[in-house]
Amino acid sequence: MLNFYKFIEILVSLQSLVITSMLPVYIPLPFIYKSSNNYELPITWQIPTIILLTLIFQKKVVFRAFSIYIILGLFIFPIFHQGGSLGYLLTPNFGYLLGLYPLIKIIDNLNNRNKINVGIFLKNGFIAIGAMHLTGIFYNFIQIIFYSQYNLFLYNLGKYSLGKIGYHFLMLFPLLLLIKPIERLKRIK
Repeated sequence: MLNFYKFIEILVSLQSLVITSMLPVYIPLPFIYKSSNNYELPITWQIPTIILLTLIFQKKVVFRAFSIYIILGLFIFPIFHQGGSLGYLLTPNFGYLLGLYPLIKIIDNLNNRNKINVGIFLKNGFIAIGAMHLTGIFYNFIQIIFYSQYNLFLYNLGKYSLGKIGYHFLMLFPLLLLIKPIERLKRIK
């Protein structure tokens, strides 16, 4: 049975997922032409948020919230990064959304430890992001075989995986600042 606190945790996780999937990542570049130009990275804050939520809450809570997020995006609201609806199943992006399930599972292994250090966090983070991308590549490969459009595989691989994986790895480093506060928060629970 779902108690009140688990329900609140699921709602907080779901709200965080929806908000962060719509926020692009910008790097300010004020040194170019002495103006306040911004460079938009091809990612959102969704992956760091899922990692953060998995470290704060249990895997079961984040799985439920993420499943609700996928159902909302497919059937009710276009809340995914580049839209939504059942047609989103036909895009390579959906494979990377499915890849967030193994990411959550791998990051949840850190919750079983008494202490999380930088090396263990980065190791699990790299493995989790790698698993997410492998799931997305596999989904893309199945689509390519199903539609017999083999010439798109390398394009999709470059656009959706190789073009973003470095940024996803980079997004782990700001989370390092939150490891100690999260450990303190868990001891208070």
